[in-house]
Amino acid sequence: MHVSRRRPFIVCFSTIVGLSFFVGLPSLFAQAPAFTAPKKAKAEDKQYAIQGEYSGEIEDGTKIGAHLIAMGGKKFKGVLYMGGLPGDGWSGDALPGVVGEMDDDGTIEFEGDEGRGIYKNGEVTLLAGGSEVGVLKKVRRKSETLGMKPPKDAIVLFDGTNIDAWDNAVKKGKLLAFAPRSKVKSGTTSKQKFGSHKLHIEFRLPYMPESNGQGRGNSGLYLQGRYEVQMLDSFGLEGKDNECGGIYSISKPKLNMCYPPLTWQTYDVEFKAAEYADGKVVKNPSITVKHNGVVIHEDLELPKSTTASPMKPGPEDGPIYLQDHGNPVRYRNIWVVPTS
Repeated sequence: MHVSRRRPFIVCFSTIVGLSFFVGLPSLFAQAPAFTAPKKAKAEDKQYAIQGEYSGEIEDGTKIGAHLIAMGGKKFKGVLYMGGLPGDGWSGDALPGVVGEMDDDGTIEFEGDEGRGIYKNGEVTLLAGGSEVGVLKKVRRKSETLGMKPPKDAIVLFDGTNIDAWDNAVKKGKLLAFAPRSKVKSGTTSKQKFGSHKLHIEFRLPYMPESNGQGRGNSGLYLQGRYEVQMLDSFGLEGKDNECGGIYSISKPKLNMCYPPLTWQTYDVEFKAAEYADGKVVKNPSITVKHNGVVIHEDLELPKSTTASPMKPGPEDGPIYLQDHGNPVRYRNIWVVPTS
Protein backbone atom coordinates (compact mmCIF):
# COMPACT_ATOMS: atom_id res chain seq x y z
CA MET A 1 0.00 0.00 0.00
CA HIS A 2 1.29 3.45 -0.88
CA VAL A 3 1.27 5.82 2.09
CA SER A 4 1.50 9.53 1.35
CA ARG A 5 4.19 11.34 3.35
CA ARG A 6 1.72 14.15 3.93
CA ARG A 7 -0.17 12.06 6.44
CA PRO A 8 2.89 11.21 8.59
CA PHE A 9 3.61 14.94 8.68
CA ILE A 10 0.17 15.67 10.09
CA VAL A 11 0.41 12.80 12.54
CA CYS A 12 3.87 13.75 13.73
CA PHE A 13 3.01 17.42 13.97
CA SER A 14 -0.03 16.56 16.03
CA THR A 15 2.62 16.42 18.74
CA ILE A 16 3.20 20.16 18.32
CA VAL A 17 -0.33 21.25 17.41
CA GLY A 18 -2.54 22.77 20.06
CA LEU A 19 -3.47 25.48 22.46
CA SER A 20 -2.70 24.13 25.93
CA PHE A 21 0.32 24.61 28.16
CA PHE A 22 1.77 21.22 28.98
CA VAL A 23 1.68 19.50 32.32
CA GLY A 24 5.07 20.14 33.86
CA LEU A 25 5.72 23.32 31.90
CA PRO A 26 6.18 25.48 35.03
CA SER A 27 9.18 23.34 35.98
CA LEU A 28 10.99 24.63 32.90
CA PHE A 29 11.34 28.09 34.36
CA ALA A 30 10.83 29.77 37.71
CA GLN A 31 8.04 32.21 38.47
CA ALA A 32 9.40 35.75 38.37
CA PRO A 33 7.79 39.20 38.36
CA ALA A 34 10.42 40.68 36.06
CA PHE A 35 9.38 42.27 32.78
CA THR A 36 11.30 43.80 29.90
CA ALA A 37 10.59 47.43 28.99
CA PRO A 38 8.96 47.73 25.53
CA LYS A 39 11.76 49.73 23.88
CA LYS A 40 14.46 47.41 25.22
CA ALA A 41 12.55 44.27 24.21
CA LYS A 42 12.04 45.47 20.66
CA ALA A 43 15.59 46.76 20.26
CA GLU A 44 17.72 44.22 22.12
CA ASP A 45 15.86 41.02 23.03
CA LYS A 46 16.51 38.24 20.47
CA GLN A 47 13.82 36.05 21.99
CA TYR A 48 11.24 38.82 21.64
CA ALA A 49 12.13 39.28 17.97
CA ILE A 50 11.49 35.56 17.33
CA GLN A 51 8.33 35.25 19.39
CA GLY A 52 5.15 35.72 17.41
CA GLU A 53 2.74 34.32 14.84
CA TYR A 54 3.74 32.47 11.67
CA SER A 55 1.60 31.39 8.72
CA GLY A 56 1.95 29.42 5.48
CA GLU A 57 0.90 26.26 3.63
CA ILE A 58 2.11 22.68 3.40
CA GLU A 59 2.55 20.91 0.06
CA ASP A 60 -1.06 19.69 -0.20
CA GLY A 61 -2.33 23.25 0.11
CA THR A 62 -3.41 23.01 3.75
CA LYS A 63 -3.00 26.32 5.55
CA ILE A 64 -0.92 26.13 8.72
CA GLY A 65 -0.42 28.62 11.53
CA ALA A 66 2.15 28.58 14.32
CA HIS A 67 2.91 30.37 17.55
CA LEU A 68 6.44 30.61 18.93
CA ILE A 69 6.31 31.64 22.58
CA ALA A 70 9.37 32.85 24.50
CA MET A 71 9.66 30.99 27.80
CA GLY A 72 12.76 32.57 29.28
CA GLY A 73 16.41 31.85 28.64
CA LYS A 74 16.67 30.27 25.19
CA LYS A 75 13.55 28.13 25.43
CA PHE A 76 10.53 28.47 23.16
CA LYS A 77 7.26 26.64 22.94
CA GLY A 78 6.13 25.80 19.39
CA VAL A 79 2.38 25.49 18.75
CA LEU A 80 1.02 24.46 15.35
CA TYR A 81 -2.55 25.14 14.14
CA MET A 82 -4.04 23.09 11.30
CA GLY A 83 -6.13 25.28 9.00
CA GLY A 84 -4.45 28.53 10.01
CA LEU A 85 -4.03 30.80 13.00
CA PRO A 86 -6.88 31.28 15.51
CA GLY A 87 -9.38 33.60 13.87
CA ASP A 88 -7.83 32.90 10.46
CA GLY A 89 -9.01 29.40 9.57
CA TRP A 90 -7.86 27.27 12.52
CA SER A 91 -9.79 23.97 12.52
CA GLY A 92 -10.08 23.82 16.31
CA ASP A 93 -7.85 20.82 17.06
CA ALA A 94 -6.42 21.18 20.57
CA LEU A 95 -3.30 19.02 20.76
CA PRO A 96 -0.09 19.70 22.72
CA GLY A 97 2.95 21.64 21.50
CA VAL A 98 6.65 21.02 22.07
CA VAL A 99 9.55 22.96 23.53
CA GLY A 100 12.78 23.77 21.70
CA GLU A 101 15.94 25.65 22.65
CA MET A 102 17.72 28.26 20.56
CA ASP A 103 21.22 27.35 19.36
CA ASP A 104 24.08 29.84 19.22
CA ASP A 105 23.33 30.56 15.55
CA GLY A 106 19.69 31.41 16.33
CA THR A 107 18.21 28.11 15.14
CA ILE A 108 15.40 26.48 17.13
CA GLU A 109 14.35 22.89 16.48
CA PHE A 110 10.97 21.51 17.50
CA GLU A 111 11.00 17.74 17.00
CA GLY A 112 8.14 15.24 17.00
CA ASP A 113 8.22 11.49 16.46
CA GLU A 114 8.06 11.68 12.66
CA GLY A 115 8.77 15.27 11.73
CA ARG A 116 10.32 18.54 12.71
CA GLY A 117 9.80 22.25 12.68
CA ILE A 118 12.94 24.37 12.38
CA TYR A 119 13.06 28.10 13.00
CA LYS A 120 15.86 30.04 11.31
CA ASN A 121 16.22 33.53 9.88
CA GLY A 122 12.63 34.54 10.53
CA GLU A 123 10.96 31.44 9.07
CA VAL A 124 9.72 28.07 10.32
CA THR A 125 10.47 25.18 7.96
CA LEU A 126 8.29 22.10 8.37
CA LEU A 127 9.79 18.69 7.51
CA ALA A 128 8.40 15.16 7.31
CA GLY A 129 10.48 12.10 6.50
CA GLY A 130 13.50 14.37 6.12
CA SER A 131 11.86 16.38 3.32
CA GLU A 132 10.59 19.94 3.44
CA VAL A 133 6.80 20.14 3.24
CA GLY A 134 6.17 23.81 3.97
CA VAL A 135 7.54 27.15 5.16
CA LEU A 136 5.80 29.51 7.59
CA LYS A 137 6.63 33.20 7.63
CA LYS A 138 6.11 35.68 10.44
CA VAL A 139 2.93 37.74 10.36
CA ARG A 140 1.89 40.70 12.49
CA ARG A 141 -1.86 40.88 12.78
CA LYS A 142 -3.74 43.99 13.81
CA SER A 143 -7.20 44.21 15.35
CA GLU A 144 -9.75 45.63 12.92
CA THR A 145 -11.07 47.88 15.71
CA LEU A 146 -7.67 49.24 16.79
CA GLY A 147 -7.77 53.02 16.86
CA MET A 148 -11.55 53.12 16.46
CA LYS A 149 -12.82 56.64 17.05
CA PRO A 150 -15.64 57.20 19.55
CA PRO A 151 -19.03 58.04 18.04
CA LYS A 152 -20.65 61.40 18.78
CA ASP A 153 -22.79 60.00 21.60
CA ALA A 154 -19.84 58.29 23.36
CA ILE A 155 -18.53 59.16 26.80
CA VAL A 156 -14.76 59.33 26.44
CA LEU A 157 -13.05 57.95 29.53
CA PHE A 158 -9.47 58.23 28.24
CA ASP A 159 -8.03 59.71 25.07
CA GLY A 160 -4.46 60.29 26.22
CA THR A 161 -4.93 63.87 27.37
CA ASN A 162 -5.93 63.52 31.03
CA ILE A 163 -7.13 61.08 33.70
CA ASP A 164 -10.00 63.22 34.99
CA ALA A 165 -12.50 60.38 34.47
CA TRP A 166 -10.63 57.98 36.78
CA ASP A 167 -9.84 57.41 40.43
CA ASN A 168 -6.44 56.01 41.42
CA ALA A 169 -4.85 56.29 37.96
CA VAL A 170 -1.74 57.91 36.52
CA LYS A 171 -0.86 58.95 32.98
CA LYS A 172 2.32 57.53 31.43
CA GLY A 173 2.86 59.61 28.33
CA LYS A 174 -0.41 59.14 26.46
CA LEU A 175 -1.25 55.87 28.22
CA LEU A 176 -3.36 55.08 31.27
CA ALA A 177 -1.60 53.24 34.09
CA PHE A 178 -2.23 52.31 37.71
CA ALA A 179 -1.38 54.61 40.56
CA PRO A 180 1.07 53.14 43.11
CA ARG A 181 -0.59 50.51 45.25
CA SER A 182 -1.64 51.33 48.78
CA LYS A 183 -3.18 49.37 51.61
CA VAL A 184 -6.52 50.89 50.68
CA LYS A 185 -6.55 51.00 46.89
CA SER A 186 -5.36 49.00 43.91
CA GLY A 187 -6.60 49.15 40.35
CA THR A 188 -8.38 52.12 38.84
CA THR A 189 -12.09 52.93 38.70
CA SER A 190 -14.11 55.20 36.43
CA LYS A 191 -15.84 58.01 38.30
CA GLN A 192 -18.93 57.60 36.16
CA LYS A 193 -21.21 54.60 36.55
CA PHE A 194 -23.10 52.78 33.83
CA GLY A 195 -26.06 50.50 33.22
CA SER A 196 -26.31 48.80 29.83
CA HIS A 197 -23.57 50.05 27.52
CA LYS A 198 -21.07 49.41 24.77
CA LEU A 199 -17.38 49.81 25.56
CA HIS A 200 -14.17 50.01 23.55
CA ILE A 201 -10.77 49.64 25.21
CA GLU A 202 -7.24 49.07 23.92
CA PHE A 203 -4.67 47.35 26.14
CA ARG A 204 -1.04 46.30 25.97
CA LEU A 205 0.24 43.34 27.97
CA PRO A 206 3.87 43.33 29.17
CA TYR A 207 6.61 41.01 27.95
CA MET A 208 7.38 38.69 30.89
CA PRO A 209 9.00 35.52 29.46
CA GLU A 210 10.36 34.38 32.81
CA SER A 211 6.86 34.29 34.33
CA ASN A 212 3.98 31.91 33.76
CA GLY A 213 0.34 31.37 34.58
CA GLN A 214 -1.46 34.18 36.37
CA GLY A 215 1.85 36.01 36.90
CA ARG A 216 2.27 36.77 33.19
CA GLY A 217 0.87 40.25 32.55
CA ASN A 218 -2.31 40.00 34.62
CA SER A 219 -5.18 42.49 34.75
CA GLY A 220 -8.92 42.51 34.16
CA LEU A 221 -11.76 44.63 32.80
CA TYR A 222 -14.78 44.69 35.11
CA LEU A 223 -18.14 45.81 33.72
CA GLN A 224 -20.14 47.62 36.44
CA GLY A 225 -17.33 46.58 38.78
CA ARG A 226 -18.97 43.13 38.82
CA TYR A 227 -18.19 41.06 35.72
CA GLU A 228 -14.59 40.49 34.67
CA VAL A 229 -13.23 39.98 31.19
CA GLN A 230 -9.75 38.67 31.98
CA MET A 231 -6.63 40.35 30.63
CA LEU A 232 -3.55 38.09 30.66
CA ASP A 233 -0.64 37.24 28.40
CA SER A 234 -2.26 34.02 27.15
CA PHE A 235 -0.50 34.00 23.79
CA GLY A 236 -0.46 30.37 22.63
CA LEU A 237 -2.42 29.01 25.60
CA GLU A 238 -5.58 26.93 25.58
CA GLY A 239 -8.08 29.72 26.22
CA LYS A 240 -9.60 29.12 29.66
CA ASP A 241 -11.94 31.26 31.78
CA ASN A 242 -8.95 32.63 33.74
CA GLU A 243 -6.96 33.44 30.58
CA CYS A 244 -7.25 36.37 28.19
CA GLY A 245 -10.83 36.84 27.01
CA GLY A 246 -12.29 34.55 29.65
CA ILE A 247 -15.22 35.64 31.82
CA TYR A 248 -13.52 34.79 35.08
CA SER A 249 -15.08 31.78 36.86
CA ILE A 250 -18.01 31.77 34.38
CA SER A 251 -16.99 30.98 30.79
CA LYS A 252 -13.93 30.40 28.64
CA PRO A 253 -13.72 32.28 25.31
CA LYS A 254 -14.86 30.55 22.13
CA LEU A 255 -11.39 31.22 20.74
CA ASN A 256 -8.07 32.34 22.22
CA MET A 257 -7.44 35.54 20.23
CA CYS A 258 -4.60 36.81 22.40
CA TYR A 259 -1.81 38.42 20.37
CA PRO A 260 1.85 38.38 21.49
CA PRO A 261 2.80 40.64 24.43
CA LEU A 262 3.55 44.31 23.66
CA THR A 263 1.05 44.15 20.79
CA TRP A 264 -1.90 46.53 21.17
CA GLN A 265 -5.12 44.55 21.56
CA THR A 266 -8.80 45.48 21.69
CA TYR A 267 -11.93 44.52 23.56
CA ASP A 268 -15.26 45.66 22.15
CA VAL A 269 -17.98 44.81 24.63
CA GLU A 270 -21.76 45.04 24.60
CA PHE A 271 -23.09 44.71 28.14
CA LYS A 272 -26.78 44.38 29.02
CA ALA A 273 -27.47 45.09 32.67
CA ALA A 274 -29.58 42.86 34.88
CA GLU A 275 -33.28 43.63 35.15
CA TYR A 276 -34.90 43.85 38.58
CA ALA A 277 -38.50 43.89 39.81
CA ASP A 278 -39.47 44.29 43.45
CA GLY A 279 -35.82 43.93 44.43
CA LYS A 280 -35.40 40.61 42.64
CA VAL A 281 -33.57 39.68 39.44
CA VAL A 282 -36.01 38.93 36.62
CA LYS A 283 -33.36 38.78 33.92
CA ASN A 284 -29.63 38.13 34.36
CA PRO A 285 -27.11 40.44 32.71
CA SER A 286 -25.48 39.32 29.47
CA ILE A 287 -22.35 40.18 27.53
CA THR A 288 -20.99 40.01 23.99
CA VAL A 289 -17.23 40.42 23.60
CA LYS A 290 -15.02 40.87 20.57
CA HIS A 291 -11.31 40.29 21.18
CA ASN A 292 -9.17 41.80 18.43
CA GLY A 293 -12.28 42.03 16.27
CA VAL A 294 -13.35 38.38 16.68
CA VAL A 295 -16.45 37.39 18.69
CA ILE A 296 -15.37 35.26 21.66
CA HIS A 297 -18.60 35.55 23.73
CA GLU A 298 -22.02 36.13 22.20
CA ASP A 299 -24.96 37.18 24.36
CA LEU A 300 -23.50 35.18 27.25
CA GLU A 301 -25.69 35.16 30.35
CA LEU A 302 -23.91 36.14 33.57
CA PRO A 303 -25.55 34.30 36.48
CA LYS A 304 -23.25 35.78 39.12
CA SER A 305 -20.60 38.41 39.66
CA THR A 306 -17.08 37.15 39.00
CA THR A 307 -14.37 36.29 41.51
CA ALA A 308 -12.78 39.29 43.28
CA SER A 309 -15.28 41.78 41.86
CA PRO A 310 -15.30 44.98 43.93
CA MET A 311 -19.11 45.34 43.68
CA LYS A 312 -21.83 42.86 44.55
CA PRO A 313 -24.79 42.26 42.20
CA GLY A 314 -27.51 44.87 42.45
CA PRO A 315 -29.89 47.06 40.45
CA GLU A 316 -27.72 50.16 40.66
CA ASP A 317 -25.29 51.20 37.92
CA GLY A 318 -21.60 50.44 38.37
CA PRO A 319 -18.19 51.74 37.21
CA ILE A 320 -15.61 50.45 34.79
CA TYR A 321 -12.89 48.91 36.95
CA LEU A 322 -9.41 47.91 35.75
CA GLN A 323 -7.75 45.39 38.06
CA ASP A 324 -4.13 45.81 39.17
CA HIS A 325 -2.07 42.66 39.78
CA GLY A 326 1.25 44.52 39.95
CA ASN A 327 2.04 44.04 36.25
CA PRO A 328 2.69 47.02 33.92
CA VAL A 329 -0.42 46.65 31.73
CA ARG A 330 -1.24 49.84 29.81
CA TYR A 331 -4.49 51.18 28.34
CA ARG A 332 -5.63 53.75 25.79
CA ASN A 333 -8.65 54.84 23.71
CA ILE A 334 -11.36 53.98 26.24
CA TRP A 335 -14.93 55.09 25.57
CA VAL A 336 -18.48 54.06 26.44
CA VAL A 337 -21.83 54.43 24.70
CA PRO A 338 -24.75 54.00 27.16
CA THR A 339 -27.54 51.89 25.66
CA SER A 340 -30.10 51.81 28.47
